[in-house]
Amino acid sequence: MAKQKTRKGVSKRFKITKTGKVLRGRQFGRHLRRKKSASAKRRHAEPGHVVGKFATKIKRMMGV
Repeated sequence: MAKQKTRKGVSKRFKITKTGKVLRGRQFGRHLRRKKSASAKRRHAEPGHVVGKFATKIKRMMGV
């Protein structure tokens, strides 16, 4: 059976941790940062978690 190819767009957007959790970047943090509060900027800097069925789909696309 052939090897499963990794979806490159998914591999650039998500990261799988050692325990198998799926991390994602947060939205709205790239531009127009001047009007955002400091707490909002910090919140956008840390990654979010993907849970449920979508996480299993991402893992399958990553080849994990």
